[in-house]
Parts: sequence; C-alpha cells; structure tokens
Amino acid sequence: MPPSDELKHQVLAYLRSHNTMTLATCADNLPWASTVFYASDDFRLYFFSAPDSRHSQNVSQNPAVAVTVQEDYHDWRVIKGIQLEGKVTLIDSVLEKGKAMAIYARKYPDVIKLFTNPASGVFYKAFLKVKFYCVIPEKLFFIDNEQGFGKRQELVLADRSS
Repeated sequence: MPPSDELKHQVLAYLRSHNTMTLATCADNLPWASTVFYASDDFRLYFFSAPDSRHSQNVSQNPAVAVTVQEDYHDWRVIKGIQLEGKVTLIDSVLEKGKAMAIYARKYPDVIKLFTNPASGVFYKAFLKVKFYCVIPEKLFFIDNEQGFGKRQELVLADRSS
C-alpha cells in the first residue's frame, strides 16, 4: 500500500474511532473553541448545534475553521491526533439533511432515537431547534508521536467541495 493510502486509512480509522472534535471559529477578530460530537463521512465531519450558539454564529459570519481530534494523553510519546483547517457549511437542503441524519444515526443511534422521540421532552424540543453543519477539510495533518517525536504528516486532500 503506498504511503499516502496508508496515511488515508489511518486518518479515516482515527476519525471513525473518536466522537468529539474541538472546533475553532473566529468572528470579529475574536477566536472561540467548542467541543462538539461529530460523525464522519470520508473526511467530512457532520455535527449539529443550536444556531444561536457562539460557534454557529461565528461560522455564519466566517466559515473558515480549524479542528482537532485527539484524546487526553498522559504520555507525550504516544500522542496521536488530527489537525485540520477547512470550511463549515450549513446543511439546508432536505436531501443533505437526510444524509447528515443518516450518517449521524449510524454512529450514534441512541442519541438520534432520544432526540427524535417526542416523549423525550426537553431533548426532542432542543433537537427541533438545532441545525446540521458540515466541516469540509482543505488541509489535514495526522500527528503520531509513536512514529517519532513531533511526527506530523500532511494528508493531501483532493478537492472535497463537491
């Protein structure tokens, strides 16, 4: 397997095996970071959030974001993680919303059942107000200190905007 294919498989496996990402946004020259659950489809990262949250407000003004996915390591020699920069899009078409829900439901079936069940009360009411978003990476780096201190490889991405 060529090195770039191996790196692609490592990155995709890492994304599938993790649940939260730190989403860094900026608007009016004020940076902000939020942790959100995500579900991935290839390198696209789907999340939902309240449209009045600070990070949602920020991406409505400035869609450029940075994202990290990592664990809380105690030993720096085993640190692994993903750093990426890209753009966030609001999922607004019915077809795309359905796709985002399906991707999210595959990863978090119990969460979707809870949020889409009117009997769940506050969770259902909250879900009616959220919007789905998609992070489309433009640059992506994989950090793996097990391969050497500070080992950081860029995975060259094809145009993912379509």
